Amino acid sequence: MSLKIMMRELKEMKDGIGNISKRGGESKLWRSRTRSHVVPDQPQECAEQSPWSNLPPELLLDIIHRVEESETAWPARAAVVFCAAVCRSWREITKEIVKTPEQCGRLTFPISLKQPGPRESPIQCYIRRDRATSTYLLFYGLVPSEGEGDKLLLAARKVRRATCTDFVISLAADDFARASYTYVGKLRSNFLGTKFTVYDSQPPCDSMIPLTTHRRFHSKQVSPRLPACNYSIGSITYELNVLRTRGPRRMHCVLHSIPVSAIQEGGTAPTPLALPQFFDEQLSPLPSSKGKQPLMDTSSPSPAVTPLFSPGSGEPLTLKNKAPRWHEQLQCWCLNFKGRVTVASVKNFQLVAAVEPEHNVSPEDQEKVILQFGKIGMDIFTMDYQYPLSAFQAFAICLSSFDTKPACE
Repeated sequence: MSLKIMMRELKEMKDGIGNISKRGGESKLWRSRTRSHVVPDQPQECAEQSPWSNLPPELLLDIIHRVEESETAWPARAAVVFCAAVCRSWREITKEIVKTPEQCGRLTFPISLKQPGPRESPIQCYIRRDRATSTYLLFYGLVPSEGEGDKLLLAARKVRRATCTDFVISLAADDFARASYTYVGKLRSNFLGTKFTVYDSQPPCDSMIPLTTHRRFHSKQVSPRLPACNYSIGSITYELNVLRTRGPRRMHCVLHSIPVSAIQEGGTAPTPLALPQFFDEQLSPLPSSKGKQPLMDTSSPSPAVTPLFSPGSGEPLTLKNKAPRWHEQLQCWCLNFKGRVTVASVKNFQLVAAVEPEHNVSPEDQEKVILQFGKIGMDIFTMDYQYPLSAFQAFAICLSSFDTKPACE
């Protein structure tokens, strides 16, 4: 059987599974174009009894390995998604074969969005802003295309509050509830919009623990497996420009979850290997309970969460915006975005490591652009990131540029 025929049959089987799930009232993750097109961490149990689940392990390993090597770019890489969605045995082998973004430069599983990007070349994405709904969609690709729904990675919704602004980040563009399994974190600003805190729905490493937990609330979406905490993993600060002096905005990002040793020679960044346990289990409606259950309050700001580190966690990595040069002929500040940014905007920036001589970071690594963000059209922005940032961290940093900062411009 040729590889193309096999993948066509896998796709047809996956579509059949999606129809069964839809009729059964279960998850619509595979059927909705508003959902992230990385593999959902929920094996399709209804395929466990199919002939595909009984293939010899050696043959199965060879098939998935060939598919993974041949389909390296989207939308063709959806074939790897189909393999992981066949059944549990296919999924486990696919997880063994598929490498992390740092190793292969590709995104496949949801956990890939929280793993560091490649070291040599950035992963190129773009963000589409919808002013009417205050939503921001992160897509995997160079530029917008008609099939953008197939490459959705993350989505965020802006929620204004009395004393702050929240950007709730989710795997789905139609579900921003903190009680949902699609919730991955949030970005919170202060009243002036000059300081931001990045929160993760899971601890990025064992040395970080929350000081406070949230209240819970009654919901059909709530599961005992869902996290009850947000973990502070970083902060973003924009310098005040009260005098309105000429020059671009200045920003600093302190990444509590990444030690500065990660960018030193031989250093490594923390790489989570799995999302919380509830992603690996089939989500089903909870049985009704006559008694009262704990509540989680999403209508009001949650209490502050401060990261704690073990003595061996090291100094956190700090990023700063790369200083632009003044162009005399154009009479404006300029940065070399290598063609990825085409519209001048105060929101455009490039981030590099802010290190001291004692950190022993090579000059080349000090000049390496870790995150690049800029405007290319009406409500369209590019986002290119690489090691040691993850897609989630990069997206959260870019979202801070969308919040109004009259004192910083």
